[in-house]
Amino acid sequence: MKRKIGGKNLFKGPKGFIIVAIVFVIFALLATLDDISRGVKKVNYSTFLKMVERGQVKKVKISGQDVYGELKDDSKFETVIAYNPKNWDILKEHDVDFEVTNQSGGFSIWYLLSFLSFLATLGFIWYIFKQAKGGQSGSGGGNNVFSMGKSRHKLFMPTTIKENFDSVAGAAEAKEDLKDVVDFLKSPEKFKRLGAKITRGVLLIGEPGNGKTLLAKAVAGEANCPFFSISGSDFIEVFVGVGASRVRDLFAQARKNAPSIIFIDEIDAVGRTRGSGLGGGHDEREQTLNQLLTEMDGFQTTSESVIVLAATNRPDVLDKALLRPGRFDRRVHVPYPDLVSREQILNVHAKNVKIDMAVDLAKIARGTPGFSGADLANLINEAAINASKTNQKTVTVKDFEEASDKILLGKEIKTMVQTPQDLKITSYHESGHSLIRVMLPQEADPLHKVTIIPRGRALGVSHSLPERDKHTLSKKEMLASIAIALGGRAAEDLVFNKITTGAYSDFKVATDMARDMVCYYGMSDLGIAVYRQGDADFAYSQKTAEKIDEQVNKILDESYNRAKDILQQNRDKLDKLAEALLARETMFAGEVYELLGVEPRIEHKF
Repeated sequence: MKRKIGGKNLFKGPKGFIIVAIVFVIFALLATLDDISRGVKKVNYSTFLKMVERGQVKKVKISGQDVYGELKDDSKFETVIAYNPKNWDILKEHDVDFEVTNQSGGFSIWYLLSFLSFLATLGFIWYIFKQAKGGQSGSGGGNNVFSMGKSRHKLFMPTTIKENFDSVAGAAEAKEDLKDVVDFLKSPEKFKRLGAKITRGVLLIGEPGNGKTLLAKAVAGEANCPFFSISGSDFIEVFVGVGASRVRDLFAQARKNAPSIIFIDEIDAVGRTRGSGLGGGHDEREQTLNQLLTEMDGFQTTSESVIVLAATNRPDVLDKALLRPGRFDRRVHVPYPDLVSREQILNVHAKNVKIDMAVDLAKIARGTPGFSGADLANLINEAAINASKTNQKTVTVKDFEEASDKILLGKEIKTMVQTPQDLKITSYHESGHSLIRVMLPQEADPLHKVTIIPRGRALGVSHSLPERDKHTLSKKEMLASIAIALGGRAAEDLVFNKITTGAYSDFKVATDMARDMVCYYGMSDLGIAVYRQGDADFAYSQKTAEKIDEQVNKILDESYNRAKDILQQNRDKLDKLAEALLARETMFAGEVYELLGVEPRIEHKF
C-alpha cells in the first residue's frame, strides 16, 4: 500500500524515485552492517573446501545450502554450498564437527533487528516528508529544515480583524497620523492623481504597553486588508541566510495579498545600527537588515499597495538607513495616556467587569499618572481578582485602592513584626508628609490617603491625587514638593529628637528635584545656564560644580527648615494625626480634613 500525504502520492514522480533509491541503499547498508556487527566473513564454496582440507575449520552448522561455521582461530564465516553427498565425507575426514538443522525452523535475531531497522528508516523518511508538507502549508512557515527559510508571520484576514480606531481608547494624535495610511490603502488613486507619494513605512514609537500593536491592527481593520504580523526576533536564525530568506518570503506573501499591511514588532531586534555585531558587516542579523532595506526600496517601484508598520521603544539604536525618506520616514509617537485617555481606557476595560456604582473611574484615572494602557488593564483585573477572593458581588472602591497599592508599592506585608516605637516613628513620619501637603493647598497636589501598612520596601506612604496632568511646574510647586518630601524627617527630628534611615528615598527625590532646579531650569542664583554632567557640549569646571553643590544644599536646607517650621506651628495637628493613624492604620483625605478641622481643598475641574 502506498502512503499518501496531504492528498498526494509520496512515491510519485522524481521525488518518489529518490525516496525508493534511498530506501534500498539504506537497506543494503543495514545488511552490510549486520554482517560486520556479528563478526561474520562471507566466503565462496571453493574457499570453504580449501579451508576444510587445510584443517582450519573447527565446526559448522548446515541449514539447507547455507553453512555457518567457526574456524579454529575462533573467527566466523558463512557460505552457500552445492548439494553434494561427498561434502559429508570431506567433513568427516578432516574431523569437522558439523550439525544439520531443518531449513524452515532456522531463525536469527539479527534478521529481526535488520527488519526493524528497515521499518524505522521508512518511518523516519515518512516523518521528514510529512513535516516538510506541514511546514509549507499555512502562513507561518515551519520549524523544519525544508521550510526554515519561510517567514514565521501570522496572517490575519480582514474578516478576522475586529479592531478599528474606535477600539483604541485615547492616542488621538497617533490615530490622526495613521488615518493617512488608511486612506492610501482604501483609495490610493486619490493621492496618485496629484502625484503625491504616500510613505510606505511608519514607525510607531512608545513605551511598552501603550498600544502600538493594537494601533497597527486597528489600521488593518479600518482599511479592511490582510495583516501580516511578525516579531523582529523571528527573522534571526543561527544559520546564515535564513533571516534574509524569511524577509523575502514575507514581502512576497504581502505583495500577493496586496493591499496589505506588514507589522514588525520590536524591530530593534533586527534593525540595530550595522557594524556593532561581533561579525562586523557579515553577521546574520546585518544580512537580514540589508535584505529588509532592499525590500522596502524594491516594492516602492511596484504597483502593489503594501504598508510596513513597525514598533519599537528604542528608536535611538535603529540603523539610520531604516529611518531615511522612502523607508520609515514617518514616525508616530504613542505616549503614555493623559488623564482623559486614562479614563477612556478604564471604561473600555471595565465593560465586562461588575463594578460597584460608587466607583468613580474618573477619580481612579486621576490617581494613575504615568500608567500605560496595559497597566490600567492590569489595575482593573487586580481589583476584580481581589473582589473575587472574598466572594463579593461587585468590585468596590476598596478593591481598586488595594490593587493600586499593590501595583505601585507591592503586596501588603502582614508578617512584619514592628515594635510600638517603630510604629510610632512611622506614624509621625507619614503624618509629617501629609500635614505639610494639607497646609500648602495651593502649591501641592491634594492629599488622597495616608497609611502605615508596610508594602514592598515601604513602611508607610502618603498618597496625593493630582487634579490634572501637569506638563510644567512652577518654582513654587517644586519647592513645595521638596518640603513635603523632607516633612517625614522633619517630624522625626521634631518629635523624637533623633533621625532614622527611613527617609532615604525621600532624600533622593528631594535631591534630584533640587539639582534639576539648579542645572536645568534656571531656578537658582547660578542663573539660566544649563549644566549637564558628562556631555561635552555642556561641560563645566570644578569650580562651577562646587557652586552647583552649594545651591543644591541651599535649596534643601531652606526647604527642610520650612517643613520643620510648618510642623512646629501645627504641632497639635501633627500629634492628633499621628495618634489617629496609629489607631486606624489608613486614613483618606476626607477623614484627615475632618480630624484636623481644616477646610477641604476645592477641586478644580479642567
